[in-house]
Amino acid sequence: MSPLSGQTELPFGDRTPLAENEVARTIALGDRIVPYVLRRSRRRSIGLQIDHRGLRIAAPVRASLVDVEALIRKHGDWVAQKLDAWRSRRRAEPLSISDGVQLPLLGETLTIRTAPGNNRFVWHDGENGSPPGLTLQLRAPTDAGRVLERALRERALTLFPSRLAEYARRLELPTPPLALSSARTRWGSCSRATGIRLNWRLVHFPLHIVDYVVAHELAHLLEMNHSRRFWAHVATLYPDYRAARAELNALAATCPQWQR
Repeated sequence: MSPLSGQTELPFGDRTPLAENEVARTIALGDRIVPYVLRRSRRRSIGLQIDHRGLRIAAPVRASLVDVEALIRKHGDWVAQKLDAWRSRRRAEPLSISDGVQLPLLGETLTIRTAPGNNRFVWHDGENGSPPGLTLQLRAPTDAGRVLERALRERALTLFPSRLAEYARRLELPTPPLALSSARTRWGSCSRATGIRLNWRLVHFPLHIVDYVVAHELAHLLEMNHSRRFWAHVATLYPDYRAARAELNALAATCPQWQR
């Protein structure tokens, strides 16, 4: 049984709907769980491909899953290196968190101010159309990244629960437990046992992108896969999901990063 049985995750970049001859699976390579898409066709050998969508395997119709996964493990180091290389291409240059720096926040521009203090933060919500602001009261400039992350996590926790409750109501489901994630390669994950985890970095994106990820993860409570039935549930919750998915793919490359 896969270590992720009963759990599914939304990676940076998302996944496109699967064709009829494709199936989404996971495999353990060392201490990491790697999702992949297995495609069956009339070919003679097993082929591995890694691109912006992740790991994809093309295999003959008669090839056993044991043989497929044995080949993946044989090339495990190569797979890990290529996946990491694609992820690193998508990362924005690290920011220096200093007075006056600006960050995207839920479709607006957040201006950061710094001042001496005890590593606390103060939000200044925009009034009369002015953009939001955030003051980091720091013991030392090197503490800025950690204090900023705490502030953004707080903002995420004031928003995400209400969006999750709204979309759960549309599915006529009880609102599942919610936790924040700081994963480097996942926007969200869903487990029937523990609930939904959303990456706090989603606060850098517009609200409709947050809603798309919420809808995506909630749909997994009905289908723990990326089958046609799964995407039908997503479409019910979020009809324009294809455009949102494409926008999320583009935004992923510009998600702010900084030293903590």
